[in-house]
Amino acid sequence: MTSRLFDPPAPPHPDERRALLALRFAPQLGPRRIEALRVHFGSAAAAWQAPLRDLRDVPGLDARAAQAVGSPAALTRADQELARVQQEGVTLLLRGLDGYPAALDALGDPPAALWILGPLPDLPTVPRAIGMVGTRAASPHAQAFTRMLAADLARAGVVVVSGLARGIDTAAHGAAVEAGGVSLGVLGSAVNRVYPRENTRLAAQLTLVSEYPLDTGPAQHHFPTRNRLIAALSAGTVVVEGERKSGSLITATHALECGRTVFAVPGRAGDPRAAGPHALIRDGAVLTESAADILTELGWGTVPDAPLPDLPHEQARVLAALIGPVTLDDLVVATGLPLADVQTALVLLNLLGLAEEIGGRWVRR
Repeated sequence: MTSRLFDPPAPPHPDERRALLALRFAPQLGPRRIEALRVHFGSAAAAWQAPLRDLRDVPGLDARAAQAVGSPAALTRADQELARVQQEGVTLLLRGLDGYPAALDALGDPPAALWILGPLPDLPTVPRAIGMVGTRAASPHAQAFTRMLAADLARAGVVVVSGLARGIDTAAHGAAVEAGGVSLGVLGSAVNRVYPRENTRLAAQLTLVSEYPLDTGPAQHHFPTRNRLIAALSAGTVVVEGERKSGSLITATHALECGRTVFAVPGRAGDPRAAGPHALIRDGAVLTESAADILTELGWGTVPDAPLPDLPHEQARVLAALIGPVTLDDLVVATGLPLADVQTALVLLNLLGLAEEIGGRWVRR
């Protein structure tokens, strides 16, 4: 590599947005080094124009990283990206500038830049948001429980945050928006490269968040990194299903590092997908069987009653009793109706798309 023996002429003066984004695109500069530059010089623009002799005084900046500051190629790429986001209706949020979520300050290495597609809700230091994560190969019971939990949280005014992956993520996002709530999809790809592709229609109903530039495709190493954003953008993270060594538990670890609350949903003994949540519960996670457990733990009030459709008396009573996965015997006791009437009501509710049977238990859809 050719060494830089003297300072070249100062690069063109960029404004703060251009400078921050150029630093994001410069090689050898990660979030910590970019922030160190911004703090040391008072602004990214000042850092961008700093002579090499001054860059050497920045803590944590080695010689190769110092030489990357002021790269014309990085500034050109920043200009191209700024033009693209404007064309595609994407919002670019940069650390240290207005609009950047305060919730991400919980991280030791908040990303220097965020690409946002859709309206971003307010995300203060402790946001009224819950991350929901779990295995892609979720059991039918876990998916049904996730839908119920996400819908109840959404109706309580809680933003549901997840990663748009198959399984638990998809169930959480879908139920939240169907309940009229807001859901953030945090991606391991660019906001204009939805993955998996079968979730493209669902993604159009979410606000998408990514730390990757436009046209960046999914990559295996992006997803563990993405998980830390889910944890930081949420006041707590719920693990529904996941093995002991899984992305879900990585997210839970990030949540603890951010000072967030971890919630875990118990599963069936012996099911590998329940091993992760059970381990978290043994380590002190909040055992979670309903949205009320989350809302109570965080002091967020209660779940509003769901508006019931105009149904015949028996169907309305059975639907109102579907407050979680329940058996026929549970419903007979809760409603006071004969078994035959409960069964008839469930069949009709199922035909209306309001209830379904999962693993011998009935849940609200």
